[in-house]
Amino acid sequence: MKKKIIKVHQPKGFNNRRQFLKLGGLAVAGSGLLWACSSDDDQGMMPPPESEVFDLGEGDLGVLNYAYALEQLEADFYTKVVNSFYGSISDEEKQVLTDLYYHEVNHRDFFKTAITAAVEGNTELVLPTLEFDYGDLDFGNRDQVLGTAKVLEDTGVAAYNGAGKLISNPDYLLIAGKIVSVEARHASAIRTLINPGSADFAGDDAVTVDTGLDAAMDPSDILAAVAATGFIKTEFTANNLP
Repeated sequence: MKKKIIKVHQPKGFNNRRQFLKLGGLAVAGSGLLWACSSDDDQGMMPPPESEVFDLGEGDLGVLNYAYALEQLEADFYTKVVNSFYGSISDEEKQVLTDLYYHEVNHRDFFKTAITAAVEGNTELVLPTLEFDYGDLDFGNRDQVLGTAKVLEDTGVAAYNGAGKLISNPDYLLIAGKIVSVEARHASAIRTLINPGSADFAGDDAVTVDTGLDAAMDPSDILAAVAATGFIKTEFTANNLP
């Protein structure tokens, strides 16, 4: 199998949308106990091959580490956004971006806890904390920040949709379904900030016209797209994921 290496080189209805986002994040947070306690039935929990470069693993473990990598990226990005908001940011934009920050940090920490529980504390099987570098991305520029957020959220939705078929444990699949619904709300919110009052929140570039469903992409395609951004500095492989 080909080796893959990732390098960690006020519109109308805003109050309702804000509440919707908050409820979505809380729903996922409340599901953590279910996931963390379901390790007895896990499948594919094999350790990654011995290597200086971490491999995500295979089966459910590989998918969990894969999702954890993506959530680390999103959490880190929004942390930088809220620590130094771009100039002339509106109150609505500040609130939406802050909500997304809390959600993504929640997701990141949830995955770390869940994976650690699933492997019974064997931290060698848990993806380490990644390092990031956003190059010349200007966090003081509204268009660049929202444009990057759009790409990250759309990618997250496609990633979860594509990974669902790889999950064996039904409890994991249930939680993944909840998380992807939150990520889709994020994508919709960001698209509305970029182009308020339009149909972009469910644009043809995100929702497949023939099916009415969000895009789904295999891990190899998602990781290649993430690698192309150059945001992730830490190297890791995904040799056992399609």
